[in-house]
Amino acid sequence: MNIEVKHIKKAYGKKQVLQDISLTANGGECIGILGSNGCGKSTLLSILAGVQKADSGTFLCDGADLFLNPRRRETLVGYVPQGTPLIEELSAWDNLRLWYEKGALEKSLEDGVLATLGVSEFLRVPVFKMSGGMRKRLSIGCAMAKQPPVLLLDEPTAALDLVCKARIADYLRSFREKGGILLMTTHDVQELSLCDRHYIMRDGVLERFQYTGNVQELVCKL
Repeated sequence: MNIEVKHIKKAYGKKQVLQDISLTANGGECIGILGSNGCGKSTLLSILAGVQKADSGTFLCDGADLFLNPRRRETLVGYVPQGTPLIEELSAWDNLRLWYEKGALEKSLEDGVLATLGVSEFLRVPVFKMSGGMRKRLSIGCAMAKQPPVLLLDEPTAALDLVCKARIADYLRSFREKGGILLMTTHDVQELSLCDRHYIMRDGVLERFQYTGNVQELVCKL
């Protein structure tokens, strides 16, 4: 499997938020997009996920334009935004039942993505009582209900403790090993080690960046 993002443009009034964004990724790859707040990273992911519409451009998966086929995109692309798209009053179990059939949910809790993420530890906890790490793990679990081969992550471990970051990182590695494609925005240096390629977005322009582990060099680029 491969994805191709071609010539994505987006403007709000006179402000050009995304300027001719293009990138590609193959199965088993993780692409990291860095950039300061407001540079357009989240807008790009929300467009690919179908939350917003691009002014122009294509999003191809094995040659098929997912912008023209929303139903196919729903089966192929999972999306985890910065905020947690969960119903606060419901427990983890009840939120998951909105996404999973009961049999599939029980299997995932036993030996699937939900087991890897440790969601069974807080199944009966209402969302409003959850820690940030619990919410994020549950959000990823919901996004993976249809087992999409492409996962879009907007700063997946921001403000989480080290244990939770490690658990999410373990799952993302296993997702890649099974041939999944990850596209993530990040400010976290630790997440950069998960990525095969890195890009920096500045003022809506996406540029390739070779991260060498030199944090100071990265800061200067941003």
